[in-house]
Amino acid sequence: MKAVALTRYLPVSDPDAFLDVDLPKPVPQGRDILVAVKAVAVNPVDVKVRAPKDKVEAEPRVIGYDASGVVEAVGPQATLFKPGDEVYYAGDITRAGTNQEFHLVDERIVGHKPRTLSHAEAAALPLTTITAYEAFFDRLRIDRDGADRGRSILIVGGAGGVGSIGIQLARRAGLTVIATASRPETIAWVKELGADHVVNHRQDLAPQVRAAGFEYVDYVAIFNDMRHWEAAVDLVRPQGAIVSIDNTDLPMPMAGMKTKSASFHWEFMFARAMHQTPDMIEQHRLLSFVAGEIDAGRLRTTLTEVLEPINAANLREAHRRVETGAAKGKIVVQGF
Repeated sequence: MKAVALTRYLPVSDPDAFLDVDLPKPVPQGRDILVAVKAVAVNPVDVKVRAPKDKVEAEPRVIGYDASGVVEAVGPQATLFKPGDEVYYAGDITRAGTNQEFHLVDERIVGHKPRTLSHAEAAALPLTTITAYEAFFDRLRIDRDGADRGRSILIVGGAGGVGSIGIQLARRAGLTVIATASRPETIAWVKELGADHVVNHRQDLAPQVRAAGFEYVDYVAIFNDMRHWEAAVDLVRPQGAIVSIDNTDLPMPMAGMKTKSASFHWEFMFARAMHQTPDMIEQHRLLSFVAGEIDAGRLRTTLTEVLEPINAANLREAHRRVETGAAKGKIVVQGF
């Protein structure tokens, strides 16, 4: 089968950063399903995994952490899907990735694809959707269905992949959304997605949020980087909560969190699959829930660019664009 792999960890400008290879077609066992991949998306995690380092793989390594496709076969213990089902999912960072023609994945982290979306539109969603959903509804304990209606959330990094679906999920839950964006096109994008207020993350956040009428916000979601930690602590309300998805070596002063009795949460959407947690199937459930919301017209894809076909050259280009940090929404590569 066709696949795009790496053997060395090189700058994306290097023609050998990705290689077109041929690999054996895998066979599903246990609760795995085999998916014929139709489209994949590129996320910041892909860039981090591929980033230059002194390491050489003995065998070609396939990465990629978003896919939409069609079930080809199922393992003997799989019960959620059958051949022919259309699915979308983010996969498992501890296993081979999605940048291959046929991909094995545990069915418990796979959802039924939204019927109203193309494979490219669906592939844009899984990783960022799981991240934002878990950040809001599992970590911050916001009520998904509106019991916290009227509360406020600051989404730092509103135009990125996670922010783009996060704005929609927060609005669906009835929250007032303050999103950050810094360029005319990204400001327009977050407004289109439903942000009530927009502030510039390249400037001091606290005065802008307060000028918009908020002394404090109930929740802060840091969806880009932790340079905004002190602003988040300043802005979160007493007994409020902050969630972040960013690794950091930066200082995180906690005195302000203590005096506010505020809570802090990490979100890492691969944790359930990586640690085989008893509630792994929650990712199947949430992806299927979101698919229903999309088909009902209450949520939308965050796709902004499509490259084709799925090959080494186009994955290098997608990685290059994500590396700039200026992409809005999601970049998808489709078709082998």
